[in-house]
Amino acid sequence: MTFIHLDQYTIQDYSPGAPTWRQWLWFFVGAAIVKSRLLPISSLKVWILRAFGASIGQGVNIKPGVQIKFPWRLTIGNYCWIGENSWIDNLAPVVLEDHICVSQSVYFCTGNHDWTVPTFDLRVAPITVRSGSWLAARSTIAPGVEIGEGAVLSLGSVAVRNLDPWTIYAGNPAVAVKPRTIKDQSFSTLLNT
Repeated sequence: MTFIHLDQYTIQDYSPGAPTWRQWLWFFVGAAIVKSRLLPISSLKVWILRAFGASIGQGVNIKPGVQIKFPWRLTIGNYCWIGENSWIDNLAPVVLEDHICVSQSVYFCTGNHDWTVPTFDLRVAPITVRSGSWLAARSTIAPGVEIGEGAVLSLGSVAVRNLDPWTIYAGNPAVAVKPRTIKDQSFSTLLNT
């Protein structure tokens, strides 16, 4: 019988994508400020993430408790919300397009291991979330997954495969439940309610 030999594990040719000094500066200064509950100012968090290489659009709101592994592998479009305690574990790039709601404690997992080899080799793959999507509280997105435009990943669900656009998904693993429709609410309709 062959066992996993973690003593033989290496990261092989994987690179975090930044020099060691920058990684340390991020982990001990930048990450602490972004995650802090004592500094709830979103604009400060956005500024720090940009200073460390993240590409972030306008109107982004980052709540307290957010963890980001490598800001230089993060792209966030315009008018996105990142909820409390979300964890962007981006060993590979994570791209959030425009108008995306990431609710509380969402986990972005870009790394996994090859359980078929004794050395438990690292495998990474990017995650892309298309515009207008909503990732509900405590949902999880697996490596290599693309969330289609306008898709919804419901409370506590786990996306292990790509999600189709304008579809609501639920469960572990997440399955399509029904189409997502947006009610047309013109300005006059809003005034009459």
